[in-house]
Amino acid sequence: MYSNRAPNTPSASPSLVPFKHFSTQTHCFLDKLNKSPMDPPPSHPNHHHTSACINCGGPTAFPPPPHISDINSPPPVYVPIRAPAINLPPNPQNTQQQIILTPVPQAQEISILEPPFNFQTPIKKITSQSDIQHFKESPVCKNFLGFVVSLSESIRGHKLSDPCHQSGKILGLLSVLETLERFVDEIPPLPQAARYGNLAYRDWHERMTEKAESFVGELLSDELKGAVVELVPYFTDSFGNWNRVDYGTGHETNFAAFLYCLARLGVIKSEDYHAVVSRVFVKYLDLMRRLQLVYSLEPAGSHGVWGLDDYHFLPFICGSSQLVDHKYMKPKSIHNDDIIENFSKEYLYLSCIAFVKKVKKGLFAEHSPLLDDISGVPNWKKVNGGLLKMYKVEVLEKVPIMQHFLFGSIIPWE
Repeated sequence: MYSNRAPNTPSASPSLVPFKHFSTQTHCFLDKLNKSPMDPPPSHPNHHHTSACINCGGPTAFPPPPHISDINSPPPVYVPIRAPAINLPPNPQNTQQQIILTPVPQAQEISILEPPFNFQTPIKKITSQSDIQHFKESPVCKNFLGFVVSLSESIRGHKLSDPCHQSGKILGLLSVLETLERFVDEIPPLPQAARYGNLAYRDWHERMTEKAESFVGELLSDELKGAVVELVPYFTDSFGNWNRVDYGTGHETNFAAFLYCLARLGVIKSEDYHAVVSRVFVKYLDLMRRLQLVYSLEPAGSHGVWGLDDYHFLPFICGSSQLVDHKYMKPKSIHNDDIIENFSKEYLYLSCIAFVKKVKKGLFAEHSPLLDDISGVPNWKKVNGGLLKMYKVEVLEKVPIMQHFLFGSIIPWE
């Protein structure tokens, strides 16, 4: 346990000296601390040490402190670990920096499309980072993001079960989603060993695609029937990819784009926004979660444990907005299992957390570190603003996602 090295050996350590020397060494050290730094160190004729104990004359275990006259250099200049983020030079490769520097998106009023109409089959336009740069600076991108913000703000302070205005168009959308959910009951998954991609999903997707034109047409007036050709591609791309049997934030964005198109056509009005989130989007989310579980849809473009969620982003935005200014619910409340169990049906963010905890095993901080980090943010307003900025940078400004986004007359490439 103790070293046999002599205490006056240069490499000796006071913590390793024999116990019988400990009291003497400690006494000498305390004496040294009590001496004035201006006092010259005593000399010892038989040793080459620069200080000695004033009681026994033996060498001390520690070197003497430097004489004050030997300290000629000024104290080191403090250098911060990093400069404030706002002063960092722009670097498009640094996603975290981009999110920090991005202003929080604000709600915008939707500009209604006026006749004469020129409806057309929408096509892909984004193939490179320069196209992303063009898109993110365009009015249509800002207006679409402003629409997402408006939706999220419409549910602020409301529970999902709170009564809201439900127009005929809202009821029509709910009917379509309920029909798609019945298709899942009618098309069971195939027995297969693969972890992802049950091929029965393709049958479901084909049936949905066959009915898509009639589904969309029922929502439109006679004057807007020509918009079916433009709306159907957004609708069918909202539920995943037939070929890859996957689903991700790009498909979710297509559903938001479909709703945005309906808003631009005047089918959905601002007074419908509350119901769009608490009724339509919640029903869409329930359908997609069922598709993910029944047909084992593969996450499309997932960041793994370092992503927000394997499949969704928008419910976290709407859910965090819903909880802004809540008296009792805080971001850290997601770690309280009783709160999750009792309130996940009323609050969208908690519903997302409950689903994550259901489908992922292990410690929450390990399988969802980003959500765990967000739980440390002091209030929901900061969470909501951060998620909006993150959605803009991580989804709307990423080529792998937006290369599949479609542009036509309703969402024009400007």
